Amino acid sequence: MTVSQNDYVRPKDIDNRASPGQRLAWRLETLAWDVIYWTPMKLLGPDRASNFVGGLMRRLGPRLSQHKTALRNLRLAFPGWSEADIRATALKAWENVGRTAGELPHLPSIHPYEGDRVEVVGGERLDALRNSGKGAVLISGHFANWEIMAAVICRRPLDCLVTYRALNNPHIDRRLNRVRRDYGIGVLTPKGLGTREMMRALSKGRCVALMNDQKFNEGLAVPFFAHDAMTAPGPARLAMKYDVPIVPVSTVRTGPARFRVTFHAQIEKADSGDEAADLEETVRRINLFLEQRVREAPGQWFWQHRRWPKSAWKAADSASARPDTAR
Repeated sequence: MTVSQNDYVRPKDIDNRASPGQRLAWRLETLAWDVIYWTPMKLLGPDRASNFVGGLMRRLGPRLSQHKTALRNLRLAFPGWSEADIRATALKAWENVGRTAGELPHLPSIHPYEGDRVEVVGGERLDALRNSGKGAVLISGHFANWEIMAAVICRRPLDCLVTYRALNNPHIDRRLNRVRRDYGIGVLTPKGLGTREMMRALSKGRCVALMNDQKFNEGLAVPFFAHDAMTAPGPARLAMKYDVPIVPVSTVRTGPARFRVTFHAQIEKADSGDEAADLEETVRRINLFLEQRVREAPGQWFWQHRRWPKSAWKAADSASARPDTAR
């Protein structure tokens, strides 16, 4: 089976496990999604929707259980910061999540190469990949509005498969895929079918794009902000297997529904002759790139995710009891 950019690909086991009650809940969630969220945000326009939901999440975020996760992560990553700085950055991260949600209905109109909403830096690197016909592994993280990066890649255009994680609710998942299709994105799931399709794509000289900043329990324990974090080795392994470059990408928010997307110089793959050691070293280099980008705009990364193991959090919890000091 070949996946085109207009295909809707979804792991069937997600739906097969659902009870009748769950299916009803999905329908009710979708109704709320359409009536309370999607339609009002469309009517507001991109700037006002970004501002509105961003401000809303600054107020609501600290009331959610994920706020404790964000604070712990920030204390772990920035042990020299004051508690005031930690909390201020956590609020910025919640605001960024809200802005991303407010902008989501407007993605098809945020064209990266028309208008002034998106600045593209290093676009010539995409052109070089397209002209090489060799393929590449593009990696990034959940920076600013990470959906924008995919639009920049595919509207250049570059023949690229962009991975995503399917939502549990199939109706909302289908709606999001329709939006992605409208701004030119081919999507597939990162499990099962997704892995096979990425291998097939790279073998044919196509590119693949993946997020590489989230916890992966079956991955490698590689430093991220000086603490070991379970990291997916898949992107590095693919690049090594098919001998293609690793091209890192970052996105920075420059205003409401406005961004700068940068395509950086490729990350060199380790090549000592020891396959296992080279894989771990290459993953380490990817984590270093991601860490550097987070440090440049810490309020625009997704701190609400449990990136580090609980053992690493113990030090962060102890640090939270210290007297407040300046950075």
